[in-house]
Order: sequence, then structure tokens, then C-alpha cells
Amino acid sequence: MILEELDRWADDKGILVMGTGDFTHPVWINEIKTKLESAEHGLYKLKKELKLPTIKGTFSDTRFILTAEISGIYSRGGKTRRIHNILFSPSIEVVENINSALSAIGNLKSDGRPILGLDSEKLAEIVFGIDENVVIIPAHAWTPWFSIFGSMSGFDSIEECFGKYADKIFAIETGLSSDPAMNWRLSKLDKIALISNSDSHSLQKIGREANVLDTELSYEGIIKAIKNGAPEKLKNLKTEELKNKFVATLEFFPEEGKYHYDGHRVCGIVFSPEETKKHNGICPVCKRPLTVGVVYRVDQLADARPEITSKGNYHYFDNRVPYYNLVSLDEIISEAFGVGTASKKVKEAYMDLIKKFGSELKILLEISEEELRKSVDPIIVEGIKRVREGKVEIRPGYDGEYGEVKIFKDGEREKMKTQQALF
Repeated sequence: MILEELDRWADDKGILVMGTGDFTHPVWINEIKTKLESAEHGLYKLKKELKLPTIKGTFSDTRFILTAEISGIYSRGGKTRRIHNILFSPSIEVVENINSALSAIGNLKSDGRPILGLDSEKLAEIVFGIDENVVIIPAHAWTPWFSIFGSMSGFDSIEECFGKYADKIFAIETGLSSDPAMNWRLSKLDKIALISNSDSHSLQKIGREANVLDTELSYEGIIKAIKNGAPEKLKNLKTEELKNKFVATLEFFPEEGKYHYDGHRVCGIVFSPEETKKHNGICPVCKRPLTVGVVYRVDQLADARPEITSKGNYHYFDNRVPYYNLVSLDEIISEAFGVGTASKKVKEAYMDLIKKFGSELKILLEISEEELRKSVDPIIVEGIKRVREGKVEIRPGYDGEYGEVKIFKDGEREKMKTQQALF
């Protein structure tokens, strides 16, 4: 996960602007300062001499925006709060001022995502006091243990969490276990934009969630486009703001996220919200409280049920940024071949597809089925087609356990291979 690899993998995935992550860590910010150089205003690029060739054999145009995630663990209202917040910074100079202020509060060397005993409202006071162009966005807003709306340690509103700085919080990150439609059920979020980030802890996971923006390439352009994604803003978008447009988000199927349903992993218990209510939130095996997931928590706070229109894996609703549900290309290939994503066969097929068509997201979203069928294994094409049509079966994730997406039923691959061989 070094900058050279992030740079080329982002290009193969189809990502133009990528967050650096972890700018609070002394070693990583030194890497950023040493290896990156200024590009468009507020954005950076890898120095030319450090670039590595992509799968296609070319060199990327990846831009980096300065980001970090802060883990705040503190007491408020007689309850322990555990909140993760993303910071966006307009410059390295501002980052250094933020790091100087936060290092007086906790140990920034301990982790890329430092744990600070810092109230979210106080964090806002510090960073907005350093530069008003710094952005705070609550991370993976619904996960039970570490988020603004988390069932175990969160709040019921942005105002409750950020106090007098709540009006400066204009977006939240939906996280892997929720999608925009779930968030649309809260009218209190009508003034809030919804962003989706890959939160990748490995190169292969880059782009598993992403934001599609139609804007100038700059820090200001990106932030304006995100702000313009709020439903209330979309209703009244002015002509001059149309060039800073939030086009769509790319999403996990939320059932695949680690905290979609309720349950106990160690006890092998997974419940829908209805089942959790029947059991009064108690695990029938160990008799302890269940880890309440995202669907249940959304139900608790929701006050609306929007009539969402869907065309396959594309979903939209009035005055909302639409979204696509995706399954990553290596997972589709893995299912088509019936082998693991780390297998040589999957890696070779993946690289071949990127060389032919340019990037993973282009393959998943743009290349026509007719074009794919000219040169791609028919079973892989069928897998891509089914994901585009939203025809997948999912075992929901719960209590830290990822859900499982199935594109093909048992025995179906073998039947298709036989038909293919006969043809």
C-alpha cells in the first residue's frame, strides 16, 4: 500500500482521484512530502521518476487528495462514544498544522488511524480553527461500534454529535453495510450528501466503492461537487453549480457488508431486524446482547420510505444522487471459474481484461455485452451481465463477518460449460 502501488492500481481500477489516507502518521506524511508533488490546486501526483507501469504497460495520471481518519473514543451524555471521522485537507501545510495540534492530544505514531480521546465537536473546533477549508465527514456512518449513528456507541443526529459545528458537516460516508436508499429513509439527511469510498486495506479492494463526479480537477471542485450532492441542494442547483456535479456513487451490495444484519459471530447467530425484535435483542445461544447491525439501526431512526426506481443494479429517487451496486471484477471471474480470487487463473484473466478494455470500472459499467462477447469467456460475460441486472443472491453479513454474494447457483457453471463445449 505504498504510493507507487496506489498510483498504478488506481489507474487499472479506473480511479482518477484517490485519498492518501493516514496523513496524521509522521512516517506516512513524510512519504507524501517526499514522493508526491503539486498538481492541480489542492491535489498531488506521484513524481514521474517513481511511477511504475500499469497492467496496460502505460503510466497513470492518478491524483491524490490529502485524507486521514481519526478514531475518537470519549464519554458524552453518560455513554462511551466511538466515532470515526474522515478529514480532507487542502494542502500539506494545513496537514502539518493539524498534526501539530493533534499530537498534543494523543500519540499519532501509534496507528495510521490514531485513537484520540477527542470529542467530535472538539475535533471540529481544532481543524476548522486551523483552516476553514478543511472538511470533516463522518466515516462509515452506520457501523455498530465506531460511527456517528452506530447502534453501540453513536448518536441519533449530526447535531447531537457535532454541536455548534453541525452546520459545517455537509456529507457522510454510507459505508459498505449501507447504501444510499437506506439513508434516504431519514428526512433529517436531506441536507446531507452521501459519499461512498472503498475504505481499502489492500490494493485489490481499491474502487470497491467510489464517487462519480463531473467537476474541475481541484480540491475546491471536488468539495463543491460533493456539497452539491445533498438533496436540498439538488432541488435548487444554480446554473454556475452545474459544472460541479455529483453524478453517482458506486456501491457494494450492502448485504455484503460486515454489519448489515444483527447477530453473534462466535455463536453462529444471524438475524434480520424482525428476528432480533422477537428475541428482544438477546442471543439465544449465549444470552448476551446481539450486535445490532445497520438495517436495524436505520429502522430505528427512519421516518420515510422513498419509492425507489431501479433498472438492474442502477437505482434512483427524486432529487437524489443515483447509485450502482457492483461486485468487483476479480470476484466475478472467481465465481465464473469456481476458484479463489487469489488463484493464478483469476489473476491472468483479470489482467487480460484490463489490457483489452482499459480499467475495471469501465468493464463493469461501460463496455457493452456485445463487445465483451467478442473476446471474453462467455461465463465471465454472463457474470458481468447478471451483476448489471442485479441478479445475485446474497447471504447478509453480520457482527464483523462479510456477507457472501453468489452470482451462479450450484451446478450452473458446469451446465454452462457443457453447453459451451457442445456449441
